[in-house]
Amino acid sequence: MHFTIFKTPVINTLMRWISAAILRLLGWRVDSSAADVQKCVLIGAPHTSNWDFPIALMICFVLRLDVYWMGKASLFPPILGAIMRWLGGIPVDRSQSGNLVQGTIDAFDQNEKLLVIVPPEGTRGKVTRWKTGFYYIAVGAKVPLGLGYVDFKEKIGGVGKLFYPSGNIDEDMILLREFYAGFTGKNPQQFDAEHIQVNQQKNRH
Repeated sequence: MHFTIFKTPVINTLMRWISAAILRLLGWRVDSSAADVQKCVLIGAPHTSNWDFPIALMICFVLRLDVYWMGKASLFPPILGAIMRWLGGIPVDRSQSGNLVQGTIDAFDQNEKLLVIVPPEGTRGKVTRWKTGFYYIAVGAKVPLGLGYVDFKEKIGGVGKLFYPSGNIDEDMILLREFYAGFTGKNPQQFDAEHIQVNQQKNRH
């Protein structure tokens, strides 16, 4: 995996202090319930605003998480793309999503420690179906799902719990819906966990 800001001791430490100060100033609390993990696929939800990224990034610094995150390829243009990669970004070409799933599974097999954030909604807009790549990466790599969240109503974010997928995505999604039902995105009208479903045929990868 490529070199990131999280692997730069001095800058990482400085960013942790700055992030903690900013979050405290903004009234945010950090949930570290399940942050002590060596390998996992971190779900990033709700995802309803551009504000999700800086808040989540600061939470990662505070929790000392060495993370990578997946984002659409358009977020990685020349020059800016290099910065986004340094911040842990992995560009996603949705036409090659099957290769991405297997490639990420291979990366888990090849690294003793790896945390990858995947936003299953795939967009800031309202969706009723989650993309399921995050699930099949965790199943294939035999790693837990870290249930990451940002709740703008209560101003709290972090990793609430670890969940080991059973391989039965329909049953597991019931549990994931129950967990995320209590959280509010920056634009609350764009997220309703109760209505989230998966389409295994179209969105398996």
